[in-house]
Amino acid sequence: MKKISSVFVLLLLSIVTLAQKALNVISIKETERIERTLSADDMQGRRTFTPGIEKAANFIASEFEKTGLQKWNNGNSYLQSFSMVRTKTISQKILVNGMELDAKKAIVVSPSKSFVADNNAGYDLVSITAKMNFPTEARKALGAKKNTVVLVDTAHANMFGRFAQMRSQLYSGQPNVIMLLVDKAPSSFRVELSQELTEMPLANVVGIIPGKSKANEYVIFSGHYDHLGINSKKMENNDSIYNGANDDAAGTTAMIMLAKYFKKLNDNERTLVFAAFTAEEIGGFGATYFSKQFDPAQVMAMFNIEMIGTESKWGKNSAYITGFEKTSMGEILQNNLKGTDFTFHPDPYPTQQLFYRSDNATLARLGVPAHTISTSKMDSEPNYHKASDEIGTLDMQNMAAIIRAIALSSKGIVSGKETPSRVDVSALR
Repeated sequence: MKKISSVFVLLLLSIVTLAQKALNVISIKETERIERTLSADDMQGRRTFTPGIEKAANFIASEFEKTGLQKWNNGNSYLQSFSMVRTKTISQKILVNGMELDAKKAIVVSPSKSFVADNNAGYDLVSITAKMNFPTEARKALGAKKNTVVLVDTAHANMFGRFAQMRSQLYSGQPNVIMLLVDKAPSSFRVELSQELTEMPLANVVGIIPGKSKANEYVIFSGHYDHLGINSKKMENNDSIYNGANDDAAGTTAMIMLAKYFKKLNDNERTLVFAAFTAEEIGGFGATYFSKQFDPAQVMAMFNIEMIGTESKWGKNSAYITGFEKTSMGEILQNNLKGTDFTFHPDPYPTQQLFYRSDNATLARLGVPAHTISTSKMDSEPNYHKASDEIGTLDMQNMAAIIRAIALSSKGIVSGKETPSRVDVSALR
C-alpha cells in the first residue's frame, strides 16, 4: 500500500509540476513582446484592407507556426480567407402595395449586380415587432441563410437608419435581405436593384490543437486583431496612428499566449480553436464568417477576449464576463479559481449591451455559451478609440495575470469534465 501511495504521490507531483511549467509560459516578458509587436506603429493601426492588417495577420500566423498549432481545416495556411463585397447603388426602386417606398425606409442587401424580387419570389418572411430588440433581430436577419424579407415596425425608425450602412459591405455569396420599415404587413412588394460591386479579400487567422477523446467538441479562444488605422485628419498630439493596444491587440495577445500554454500542457480532450478575427470594427464580419464554419451544437464554449490591458473597476486581479447570467460558464470559471486572488464579475455595464456588441455574439445567438472577457471601464476608458491607445497605457503585469486566470479557470471545459449550459435563444430579444 505504501508503494502504491508513493507512486500516486509522485504522479500527482509530476502533474502539478507540468501544469506549473505550462503556466510559466504566460510570462510578462513574452506577453509584452507580442503586445508590443501588434500595437507598434509599423502595423499602421491594423485597419481592414490595408498593408498593416496583412502584416499583423502574418505575424499572428508566424506565432501559431512557432507554437506548433495545426492549420485551419488541414489546409496549407493559418489564414481563413473570405471576401467582402463593397456595393454602390446605381438604381433602386421599391414598391409596397403598388406605391413607391421612400428610400430611407428600405435596406436592401445583396451581393448581386442586379436583381428583381417580389412577393411571389419565395423569400422567407421575418417580422421585427415594436417590442423586439431591433439591433439583435436585425443582425440575425442580415445573417440569414436564405433570401429574406424583413418587416420592421416603424417604432424602430430611428435605429433603422443607423443600419443603412450595412448594405454597402457584405459577404460574397450571401443571400439577398430586404428590410422594409412599414406600419403593417404589405399585401404586395417589388424590389428592383442595380449596383456596382467591388470584391475585397479578408482573412481571420486560425490555429488548432486537436482534442484527444472529444475531438468533435470545440472550445474557442478568440480576439479581434483589426483596429482603426491611420487618421491624418484627426491628429491627437501630433499622432495619427490608432494603435489599438488595448482594443484589441490585448485580446489577440491573450489568445496567442493561451495557445502557447495549452500546447505546452498538451492534455486537452476537446479540440481547441484559436482565432484572431478581422473586420470587427466595421461590423463583426470576421467572427460572423468564422461562426458559419461550425455546427453550433459542437461548440461547447467560446472565450472571446477584448480589452484586458487596463485595470477593471474593481482593480487588479479581476475582470468581467459579458452575459454572465445567460449561462453557467461564469460560475464554472470562478469555481476553478478558488484559492486564488482573482475574481470574475458579471458585466457592470448592462445598459451598453456588450454581450451583443463583440465577436462572441454570432455564436451566442445560436445558443453557444460564448462570452467576452474584458476589464475595460466602458463608462470612463480614456483611450478607447483614440490615438492614445498605446502600449504605454497598459498594465502588462496585470494583463499577464488575467491571461493566467483564463487558462486556469478554463481547465474543466478544456478537459471535457465541465460543460456550460447553453444560451436560451428564445430570451435573446
